[in-house]
Amino acid sequence: MYFSMLKRLLSSQLGLFLVFILLLTPNLSAQVESGTPTPLVAYIKTLEEKFDIKFSYIHEDLEGITIAVPSNLVALQDILDFIGSELQIKSQKLNDRYYTLTKNSLVRVCAQVLDNFAENNIPGATVEVFGTEIAQSTNPDGSFLLTDIPRNATLKIRYLGFNTKYVTVEELMKKGGCPKILMAQHYEQLQEVVVYQFLTTGIIKETDASITLNTADFGILPGLIEPDILQTVQALPGIKSIDETVSDINVRGGTNDQNLILWNGIKMYQSGHFFGLISAFNPYLTDKITVFKNGTPSAFGDGVSSVIQMETSNELTDYFVGGAGFNFISGDIYGQIPVTHKLGLQFSARRSTTDFLNTPTYNKFFDRAFQDSEVTNENNIAVADEILRNENFFFYDFTGKLLYDINDYHQLRLNFIGMANNLDYTETNLTDVESTNSILDQTNISVGGQLHSDWTNNFSSNLNLYYTRYVLDAESIFANQIQLLLQRNEVLETALKLDTKYKLTDNFEWNNGYQYIETGIANTTIINQPNFKSEIKGVVRIHAPYSGVGYKTDDLKFAGRAGVRLNYMENLGTFTKFLVEPRLNLSYSFAPNFRLEVLGEFKSQSTNQVIDLEQNFLGIEKRRWILSDDDTLPITQSKQGSMGINYDTNKFYIGLEGFYKKVDGISTSTQGFQNQNQFGGEIGSYDVKGMEFLVNKKGNNYSTWLSYTYNKNDYTFETIVPNSFPNNLDIRHTLTFAGTYTYNKLKLSLGVNYRSGKPFTEPQDGDLAVDTSVFPVQINYKEPNSSRLDDYFRMDASAIYKFNISQRIKANAGVSLLNMTNRKNSLNKYYRLTEENQIETVENISLGLTPNVSFRVNF
Repeated sequence: MYFSMLKRLLSSQLGLFLVFILLLTPNLSAQVESGTPTPLVAYIKTLEEKFDIKFSYIHEDLEGITIAVPSNLVALQDILDFIGSELQIKSQKLNDRYYTLTKNSLVRVCAQVLDNFAENNIPGATVEVFGTEIAQSTNPDGSFLLTDIPRNATLKIRYLGFNTKYVTVEELMKKGGCPKILMAQHYEQLQEVVVYQFLTTGIIKETDASITLNTADFGILPGLIEPDILQTVQALPGIKSIDETVSDINVRGGTNDQNLILWNGIKMYQSGHFFGLISAFNPYLTDKITVFKNGTPSAFGDGVSSVIQMETSNELTDYFVGGAGFNFISGDIYGQIPVTHKLGLQFSARRSTTDFLNTPTYNKFFDRAFQDSEVTNENNIAVADEILRNENFFFYDFTGKLLYDINDYHQLRLNFIGMANNLDYTETNLTDVESTNSILDQTNISVGGQLHSDWTNNFSSNLNLYYTRYVLDAESIFANQIQLLLQRNEVLETALKLDTKYKLTDNFEWNNGYQYIETGIANTTIINQPNFKSEIKGVVRIHAPYSGVGYKTDDLKFAGRAGVRLNYMENLGTFTKFLVEPRLNLSYSFAPNFRLEVLGEFKSQSTNQVIDLEQNFLGIEKRRWILSDDDTLPITQSKQGSMGINYDTNKFYIGLEGFYKKVDGISTSTQGFQNQNQFGGEIGSYDVKGMEFLVNKKGNNYSTWLSYTYNKNDYTFETIVPNSFPNNLDIRHTLTFAGTYTYNKLKLSLGVNYRSGKPFTEPQDGDLAVDTSVFPVQINYKEPNSSRLDDYFRMDASAIYKFNISQRIKANAGVSLLNMTNRKNSLNKYYRLTEENQIETVENISLGLTPNVSFRVNF
């Protein structure tokens, strides 16, 4: 019966009206309970009249504050307690009639941070009590709560992509409760930046003709499943390694020691692992790589061929970032840890698995390092000695970086890097019953500090200091433990560099600085049979002030930079030298999509690598750093000029650049001769005339390119006959055709590399090949570098698949194939005499078909 009556009631108009009243009742009740917001001063006056009392307070403290007292509070003490909790204003009863109201000096404040566009929560924003160490991050809903903070304090609220917000605690308290703080999104009107992104994602050509590699955005290149830094730069026109290593990179015909390689501003004297087959720098913390082939800023000295500058991430993060992975050679881990909102830590570590795990990749690398020689006698018949080899080899590297933001204007960065190669190798010739043992220990330890300061909106400075120590210890025991050879090469370098930038106008910048470098190098050689000991030490100090100006138009139609570097060099009283090095870099857009570049530079360097014992099978210990003494090895100096034109329409890029480079002050001992000029130490020069061409077609999911480089590289040595002949690095023609394709989460890449053969020197024909009239017996050679190896051809491929393990953890797996056709490319050829004074030909062979597999996780 009750249900039927309720049904009739709801169906009637009266019933609907009653239901409507009931629905409104809670809202009406809430309005009554919540009260009406009223200015606090006015509300206090009503209390004085209602309860016949008087309040004593400072009018300015309470002015502008509003409060909504619930209507259900009627007792005076309940009302005062509510005011105290809401506004943190302390009330004190003096007697039955008089009360005082005072603000608490330490208060509690809460609020919710939102964006001012859609009022979305902003979790993870940094809320700092300005001028103190008190700070915290907002909760997932954007809220925060601070207790016991000064009432007169100001809060500084920061979040990436939003304008920094300053709000006083008093302002928040006047609003009552936990008010909303709305942050404005950061919009910045940027000047047009003209860049040419080509080959693959993450590789960009800047307006100053430098190349920037961003490893975070790196796509894929043929043969690479990880962004190996020094392998990646070899994809650029004009940069190659004729022996397939990263420790012997040749830029526009120069030797590897003529490249200035920097890691966070520290000069590196070791760059590779596994005898140069792998670069020694972790790419996953390296944020940016910049390559200068010409037109180098005056801030850079040394390195007459190129500058390769690597920089790790320089920004603090509010959350942990890291990753780990492995391939068929090594495993590594890296991470970036936020300690506080002003302090962060980066680290990376890698170690090879080569001393306990044999993989197909390791076996191929091992063959390339130790078994890459094919030996034939003078009748061109293979020398088939039975060789037993035993090796214990491993490498490792690790880095650390401390990031400390002293305040908004000064940032301190401390850097550390260490790397090592260790080898114990025994080779036994079972035919001759003779063994050779070689032990190698190669290490590089470097520490550095950088202090960046923004003194004004227009003036900033960067102070860089570092210390580096490179040591190569090599021991070889020949002829069944009878003959012992010890070699030690040690480099100690300390440097200081102060760089300043002053922004005269929005378009004009003035750069000034000073660099001091002190380099000490020691070389020790000990042989027991015959007894021989040599120890050579030297120290070179360089004082280098520099200055440069840069100008660009608003539309970047023109951008230019000009500067000069002054080098004052001294070698412990042996010599002093003063060199002036002008630099020029001009870029002009003369038509839509067309840009003309004119570059030029003078450069010098005081350190070189001499190449001893070129025929030694280990290879690595033959390269030792040595200082110029301005006599047997002068200061190496270069002059280079180039002109190029680029056309880019985002989807299509074409670039052509011609250059001329002349390098003076080279020695035959630094060039790797393996002929009659190997030990002479003659001083000379080389000059390179070249042209680089690149065409790149890009689509939404593909990129394909063709690059061609022409070099004519010739030596000039006045004391050698003939005095002009091809350079050991005279690779006339280099051609690359490659492409990448992305399908969903799969990336594919395939490429072909071709180059003409390297010059080498053959012995004389017939009986003239060996000179037995001298002791020791020598080989008679033809004219230097009058012969060439066969052309080089290699096809590489790689594939990477990305997937998510969870919302936080991302992963990728990759596979690569080097030299897919398994072609035997000849990298080098030299000759030696047997004990019977017969000539043997030793030919170094390239990597064979080499697979590799990798797996990585990032979180």
